[in-house]
Amino acid sequence: MAPEPTAAAPATAPAPSGRQYHLRSGAAHAVVTEVGASLRLFRVGTRDVVVPYGEAEIMPAMHGAIMLPWPNRLRDGRYAVDGVAYQVAVNEPERMVANHGLVAWERFVPLDVAEERVSLGLDLVPTPGYPFGLRVRVTYTLHPDHLDVELTATNLGGRAAPYGVGFHPWLSPGPGALDAAALRCDAQTWISTDERLLPTGAVPVPEHLDFRTARPMAGVLLDDAFVDAVHTDGRSWVRLTGSDGRTAAAWMDRSMTCWQLCSGDEVPGATRTGLAAEPMTCIADAFNSGERLIHLSPGEEHTVRWGLVLL
Repeated sequence: MAPEPTAAAPATAPAPSGRQYHLRSGAAHAVVTEVGASLRLFRVGTRDVVVPYGEAEIMPAMHGAIMLPWPNRLRDGRYAVDGVAYQVAVNEPERMVANHGLVAWERFVPLDVAEERVSLGLDLVPTPGYPFGLRVRVTYTLHPDHLDVELTATNLGGRAAPYGVGFHPWLSPGPGALDAAALRCDAQTWISTDERLLPTGAVPVPEHLDFRTARPMAGVLLDDAFVDAVHTDGRSWVRLTGSDGRTAAAWMDRSMTCWQLCSGDEVPGATRTGLAAEPMTCIADAFNSGERLIHLSPGEEHTVRWGLVLL
C-alpha cells in the first residue's frame, strides 16, 4: 500500500494589499501598498495622522485609496462619450452607482523605491466600460512631520478620455473620539444630493455645514461635497483637531477644487472612527454632468498634488 501523502506546510498568505512599502523620516512612518497604491498608515511618533488598517486586512472603507478615473459615485454606472454609451460595474447596489473608479484593487508596480519615497505605476487597460488607456504614476514622499503626494495620469489612447481623480484618506481624531474633535474646511459652496448621494445642486455653504471656522464634530453627520475651495498660498485645507490638541490636516493644491467630507456613519468599517477628507478634481457623477470634468487628449498628462501633515 502506498504511504499516505504528507500534507505540505501551509504557505504564508500574502497580505491582501500586496507588497508593503515602508517609508521613514525622523519620527514619521508611512506604509503604501502595492494593491491600489493606497496609503495604509501614516503616523508621526505614536500619533496617527490617518486611520490605519492592518497588513492582514482588506482595505476596509477605501482607506487611503486612489479614486480614478472618476471619484465618488457614477449614476447607474453609465455615461456616454460622443454619443456612445458605456456601462461599468455597479459596486454600490443599494444606490445603483459605480463608486470610486477602477484602480483601487489593481496591483501597481514599483518605479522608484527609497527610504523616504516610493513611486508606483499602473497602466490601466482599456475595457468595454472604459475604453481609454491611462498610464498612472503616483509618488509618496515622507518628511519628518508631513507626507506629500503627486499623481500624474497620461492618456495612452488615440482619442480624448473623460477623467477625474481623487484620494480617500481618513483623518484620525487621535486618542479621543471623532465627536470630541473640531473640523475646519476651506470651501465656499455645498453640493446638495438626493437619496442616492448624487448631486442635485450647488448653493453657498449653509450655516449648519459651514466649517470655514473650526466647529465641533459632536453629532455632525457628513457625506457631503464642498466645492469652490479656497486656496491660501496655493493650498486648500481640511483640518481635524483632536481632543489631544493635535491636528491631522489634508491639503490640496490648485489642481483640485473639491472636497468630500464623510464621517462614516453609514460606512461599514469606518463608523465615526475618523473623517474622510477627500481632495478631488470633480464631484460625483461628473462623467454625466460634465461639471469640472477633465478631457485628456491623446498623449496629454494631468498632474495633481496634495498631502497630509500633523500640526
